[in-house]
Amino acid sequence: MPPACAPPSRKTWTESVRAWPALALILPLAAAAQTPGFGGNYADRDRRGEIQVPLPQYPKPENYLPFQVSATTPFDFFVDAKSVSVGADGVVRYSVIAKSRDGGLNVSFEGMRCSGREFRVYAFGRSDHTWSEVRSSRWEIIRADSRNAQRAVLYSDFFCPGSVGIATAEEGLRALKSGGNPRSTLTGN
Repeated sequence: MPPACAPPSRKTWTESVRAWPALALILPLAAAAQTPGFGGNYADRDRRGEIQVPLPQYPKPENYLPFQVSATTPFDFFVDAKSVSVGADGVVRYSVIAKSRDGGLNVSFEGMRCSGREFRVYAFGRSDHTWSEVRSSRWEIIRADSRNAQRAVLYSDFFCPGSVGIATAEEGLRALKSGGNPRSTLTGN
């Protein structure tokens, strides 16, 4: 009789019984990872404690609020007034628009956690004025470099002055309309 058809030896059976406790611990985790709402991908696991919000309407030019980043940047920056919100989780959410000198647009829907000086991109705007959700979104530190200059300005001057988040969307909108949050040490307002 070939070995594949031979009955299991006592040693094989004993080894499999020893594996059951480990299997009993792993199977519920594997099942939970496949359960809707558990967050089977990295982006969802990184969102623990964060409320889930629907994507806002795509920004319209009449709702753009400009903010100054730097005289040397090749972009003009705007926040969509209709998208600014402050969640029960403390995250400030907004759509930001970067407009190049030749009229090209980069649009994204983002969140900012003031307590950790962090941001996350939830979605990018498409040319057909719809959103494309980011699958590998995660919280990242806001650095004052050329790649994140607009986020650093939004953090310091508008949404998180003194590392304390705005309390309401209206506070953020007032700050954008007046050129800075009165609590900001950088704007002098």
